[in-house]
Amino acid sequence: MKYFIIAGEQSGDLHGSNLVRELFVADKNAEIFCWGGDLMEAAGATLLVHYRKLAFMGFVAVIKNLGAISKNLRLCKTQINDFKPDVVIFIDYPGFNLRIAEYVKKAGYRTFYYISPKLWAWNERRVIKIKKYIDRMFIIFPFEVDFYKKHGITVEYQGNPLMDETEKRILKFPSKDNMYAYLGIENKPLIAFLAGSRRHEIEFILPEMLKIVKHFPGYQFVIAGVKNIPDELYYKIIGNEPVSVIKEKTYEILYAAEAALVTSGTATLEAALHGTPQVVCYKADFFSMVIAWMVVKVKYISLVNLIMGSEVVKELVQYDLTEKALLRELESLLRGGSKREKLLSDYKLLKNKLGSVGASGRIARQMVLELQK
Repeated sequence: MKYFIIAGEQSGDLHGSNLVRELFVADKNAEIFCWGGDLMEAAGATLLVHYRKLAFMGFVAVIKNLGAISKNLRLCKTQINDFKPDVVIFIDYPGFNLRIAEYVKKAGYRTFYYISPKLWAWNERRVIKIKKYIDRMFIIFPFEVDFYKKHGITVEYQGNPLMDETEKRILKFPSKDNMYAYLGIENKPLIAFLAGSRRHEIEFILPEMLKIVKHFPGYQFVIAGVKNIPDELYYKIIGNEPVSVIKEKTYEILYAAEAALVTSGTATLEAALHGTPQVVCYKADFFSMVIAWMVVKVKYISLVNLIMGSEVVKELVQYDLTEKALLRELESLLRGGSKREKLLSDYKLLKNKLGSVGASGRIARQMVLELQK
C-alpha cells in the first residue's frame, strides 16, 4: 500500500521514523512518501520536504510567514494528488495538518492521525475537525483516552514510542563511566542544557540557562544542539561562558548528565525516561505569552507533569525563569540535593503509567489492518 506521512518538526520526524520502519515490517509492499526529516528518510521513506522549512512556532512567527505556509499547503496538496496514497498519516503539527486533512478527506483519501495534536491544552474546538476529517486516531499518552471519550471519539492507548526509542538507544551506549570519552568531553560531572529545537526558543531560553554556569564551577555544561540551528547562533549567545555544544547527541548527553535544564516539550519526557533530574524552562516574546496565557487550558507545560497529573518536575515559565529560581531548583536535584531521590522515584511511576515497549510496532500493525478492511 501507499502511505503519505506529514511530520512538521523534529519530534515528529523521530516518531515518524520509527513508524516508517514498522510499516515496512507490517506491509512488505509499502511505498512511503513523506514530509519530515533526516530520520524518516534514513528509515526508508522518500523525503519530499524537510521539516525545517515548516517549523514556524509561536503566534508572531506564524504571522510573519503566512506566505510560506500558504505555498507549502498548495505544494503538499499537489504532491498527495500526484502520489495517490491509500492513506495520509498526520503526525502532530495541527495548524498545517488539519488543513490538509480537510482537503484530502473531501478528496476521498483515508486519513489517520498519529500523535494527537495537543487539543487538551488549547483550541479544544479543533476536536470538531478531528471527528469530521480523521478516520482513525492513534494516541501516545494515556490521559488522551478520557479526553477523546468526552468528545465521542473512541481511541485506544497502545503505549508511547519514546519508550522504544530510549531503550533502543541506551542498549547501544557505552557505560556511564565511558560516556564522557565517547562524547569527547572532560571527565567531570555534567549538567545538560536542552534549549529547544527552534531559533526563537533558543534565543529566549538559553540566555537564562547560562546564568547559572558561574554557580557550579565543579561541573561542565553541555548544550544538546540540533543541526537545523547554525553553530553561530549558539556561540553568539554563549559568548565567553565555558559551555560546549554537541549536536544530535541529545540522548547520550541526557544519559551522562547529573541533571538538566529542559525546554518544555518532548524533551521533558526524554529526560525522565533517561532518569535525568530536570528543571523545565520556558520563555517567549511578550505577545506570544499573553495569547498563550489566554488560551492554554492545562495546569502544566511539561509532558511529565501532564502524564502524572501533578508537579513532579519544577516548571519555571516566563517571569518565574530567574537566575535565583534556577539555582535553587538545580541545587536540589544534584547528588545529595533534597529533591533528587523523590524525583527519581516518581520517574519509575511515570514509566509504569506509560506501559510496555513496542508501541510503534503495535500502531503500525493496527494501521495496516485498518487499511485492509
